[in-house]
Amino acid sequence: MTRLRGLEPVIDGNTRLLVLGSFPGVASLRSQQYYGHPQNQFWKIVGSLWNMPLSAMDYPLRLDTVRACGLGIWDVYAACEREGSLDADIRSPELNDFEGVRHSCPRLQAIAHNGGESYRHARHTRTLGLPVYRLPSTSPANASWSFERKREAWADVFRTVGLLD
Repeated sequence: MTRLRGLEPVIDGNTRLLVLGSFPGVASLRSQQYYGHPQNQFWKIVGSLWNMPLSAMDYPLRLDTVRACGLGIWDVYAACEREGSLDADIRSPELNDFEGVRHSCPRLQAIAHNGGESYRHARHTRTLGLPVYRLPSTSPANASWSFERKREAWADVFRTVGLLD
């Protein structure tokens, strides 16, 4: 299996909530864009919460927008071996350096794990001394949750950390 490297974090000094996925899927790695699969609901959910057309924006503008709004995006794994895009197929994962994020994001208030595979590493993110939340996965593989149900769960966390009025 080929060793895959993840994407760089989308964070800055304004980041208040860091959303952690597990590891980018094939479409995201190919496009070098977080949540690059057209059926992933991440951009649609976040855009609906902020009443912004994030899905229709060019990717660099999306990133500028989430940064300006205090949202950071990254993954729990820096690298792994995997065929395809399923979390269940991840082998030999290497965790990202979460401690470094704390220094890069002095306003960070909370961590939110996007899905179960990411949340398996909550014990690592809790060492930052911040609240840690589990969000329903925005992946198309999580078809058991409706868009509205996912959106409401995400809205609760966004409200809690002040990213929604």
